[in-house]
Order: sequence, then C-alpha cells, then structure tokens
Amino acid sequence: MGLLSYRAATEADVPLLVGFHADPDVSRYWDGETFTEDEMRGRLARPDVDLWILTDGGEPVGLLQSWWEPGRPRRGGIDGFLIPSARGRGVLPAIARQLAADLLAQGWVEVTVDPYEWNVRAIRGWEKAGFVEVSSGLPPDEDHSAEWVLRRFSG
Repeated sequence: MGLLSYRAATEADVPLLVGFHADPDVSRYWDGETFTEDEMRGRLARPDVDLWILTDGGEPVGLLQSWWEPGRPRRGGIDGFLIPSARGRGVLPAIARQLAADLLAQGWVEVTVDPYEWNVRAIRGWEKAGFVEVSSGLPPDEDHSAEWVLRRFSG
C-alpha cells in the first residue's frame, strides 16, 4: 500500500468515474447504477455533493462523496467504494477517516454513513474508519432499496 490520499474530482475524471461505475462489482453496491459521461458531469455539478477520487500511491482506486443537508450547522454524510483490486487492504477506512476528520475540522457537526445491512464488508470498513452504529434495520426509502444502517463518525 502506498501513500493514501483523496482529491477533488474534476471534469477530467469523468471517464474514470464512468468506468468505475460500469464495473458490475462496483455498481452492485450502488443499486446497479451506471452513468454516461453527461450524467457524470451532472453528478459533478451538484451543489450539495462533493466527489473525491481516492488514491493509493497516486493511482486512482475509488470514490468518496460527501453530501450535506441545507442550513447550519453543517451536517451530512459520506458514501464510497473501491475498485475490486484495492479492496481488503484498509484503503477505504483510512481515507474515509481522514475525510470525515477534515469535514469536522471545517465546521461540520456530524458525519454519517448509511450502508445496506446486507453489506457486512462495508459495515466492518466503516467501523474501522471510526463510525459507530446509531440505528439499524431502517426500512427502504427514496435513497435505499433495502434495509440499511445509520452510523456516525466518532473519530
């Protein structure tokens, strides 16, 4: 494992992000969603979501997105994935921990994640990143196609 980091996604990353989401082993964790380049540009332009490219030794290996609720104090959450070849090495927990800590340092008062209950690997990863369970067994809603868990960053 090289130097782990994250950087803001840019227009130049659109083909990379489209390719990430086109991988069935990535899209299955995002309700099967895939995107065209135009759709990805629209996702990059959302006013309440920031996309972050995860890197391992300078190589792109995944995505985190941070989103926030309107109003103050700022609170929101993060979601993310790794490409299959980067999994199982602690990459996502390390970078997610850093992003969550950075968001709190910027004035956020709460950072949460909302993995599906069936995604045990993600739940373990978020736990390693410092997220503790707030509630579980939450029913499907407009953002979740199955039962999910709410976890809050505790540092």
